[in-house]
Amino acid sequence: MTAIMHHTLYDGRRVAFRYTHGRGPCLVFLPGYMSDMSGSKATALFAEAEAQGRACLLLDYSGCGASDGDFAEGMLSAWRDEVLALVACYVTGPVLLAGSSMGGWLMLLVAEHLKHRVAGMIGIAPAPDFTRWGYSAEQRAALERGETIFEENPYGPEPTPTHAKFFADAECHLRLESMIDLTCPVRLLHGKADPDVPFDISLRLKAALRSADVQVTLVEDGDHRLSRDSDIAMLKAIVAEFYG
Repeated sequence: MTAIMHHTLYDGRRVAFRYTHGRGPCLVFLPGYMSDMSGSKATALFAEAEAQGRACLLLDYSGCGASDGDFAEGMLSAWRDEVLALVACYVTGPVLLAGSSMGGWLMLLVAEHLKHRVAGMIGIAPAPDFTRWGYSAEQRAALERGETIFEENPYGPEPTPTHAKFFADAECHLRLESMIDLTCPVRLLHGKADPDVPFDISLRLKAALRSADVQVTLVEDGDHRLSRDSDIAMLKAIVAEFYG
């Protein structure tokens, strides 16, 4: 893959990214919470884009991966602005947004700003509004008091933190409680055996979107990560639909 580059934002944040030129729309992959562009889905899609001569952009949010910053300072609004800055500086023409888990929430916020530049959206186990349905009343109360909560992490040895700053910002970006004014084609891929994000969230997202072209694919034995060879092959096929 192409080398990691860095982009410096107006406030000094240095965001790591990879970009390959090619025909559009440019696929912009948005990783999940505490994930980065080295994940299996991101790298597979980037390699496929290079092989097919398509444009593709990967990035690490500030505080994640090869980007500068402290994860405790991370917020949806800040990460949204980082994506928008990279698109503005390096991408011409339409974009195809692909968001995994939390990235599926973030892609909605990005799309609302890019408007008619968005050729489509692909959500992989999308998790919009997870601060509402993903935490207990006790956890939400602790976050509202400014505390950090920790949860068991099935994907690594360290517990997963949620910081009060992220929570407070996320509460300003809830999208499932009203109509989402996006009309581009949308494809949602979700495992029915997902233990982290119920597949009902994809069905709720479909119902909330204004778009008349939303398709939900449910993988009967699919988990949250959807990173098996068969899952990635399915994801590649969905991406290919947008290139004819």
